[in-house]
Amino acid sequence: MARENFNDLQAFMVVAREGSFTRAAARLGVSQSALSQTIRALEMRFGIRLLTRTTRSVSPTEAGERLLMTVGPRFDEIEAELAALTELRDKPAGSIRITAAEHAATTVLWPRLEKFLPDYPDIKVEIAINYSLIDIVAERFDAGVRLGDQVAKDMIAVRIAPDLRMAIVASPTYFAKRPPPKMPHELAAHNCINLRLPTHGGLYAWEFAKGRQELNVRVEGQLTFNSSPPILRAALGGFGIACVPEDMAQEHVAAGRLMQVLKEWCPAFPGYHLYYPSRRQASPAFALLVDALKYRA
Repeated sequence: MARENFNDLQAFMVVAREGSFTRAAARLGVSQSALSQTIRALEMRFGIRLLTRTTRSVSPTEAGERLLMTVGPRFDEIEAELAALTELRDKPAGSIRITAAEHAATTVLWPRLEKFLPDYPDIKVEIAINYSLIDIVAERFDAGVRLGDQVAKDMIAVRIAPDLRMAIVASPTYFAKRPPPKMPHELAAHNCINLRLPTHGGLYAWEFAKGRQELNVRVEGQLTFNSSPPILRAALGGFGIACVPEDMAQEHVAAGRLMQVLKEWCPAFPGYHLYYPSRRQASPAFALLVDALKYRA
């Protein structure tokens, strides 16, 4: 295939993934009109329309989607191989994009990166806070961080944190008005602070287990958030009972600012894992970062 065809295919993939000629042109460093002409020329050579254009968006046609799914991974592999050439340099270098939930980024990634990055000034790390289970390949992330039981089977998973446990907590001022629950079903009589899940848009059902008993409890209350930090702040303010990762609440429980209840009903579950495609060619920079993040008991 002629060299210009490779360049044109790369231009097509950027437009299809960005869903915008404007953003794609900025990313490729060309004018929007030049990019539009490149795509039209590619469509003429193939004799088929690859993109559907409207005044607001650009999306692949059926043929374009097939081309993107077939050719895209090959270009990604080429880029990964080129990135691997950095091992010929004296110092590891490169950019690494990771998607993670806020709790994982704050409690696991940043403490390790804070020690790692000063030793490798040519390694750049971008962390995108995202709670949904996105396709890291399609979204062009190098890796993602999720709980162990949420990682797809076709991914390489590396444990980066110990098992987690949730904590049911409220302030002493809240419990001064209502008796603490002794059983999960008693939460129905309390003002609970809800978490809305970004994956499906529903509210998180609080999960409990004791022995062979397993319960999912739908709670009610005045407040709903889509991340844990504001839920914790609301609990500290006496606005209700919260369900948050135990490590977030420990300091406040120890200081008496929060009271923990139903502890025997909150079992441990698989902690955070870094995951990435099995076919990914690990660059020296990526391999170093994985090793730095790896959990060592």
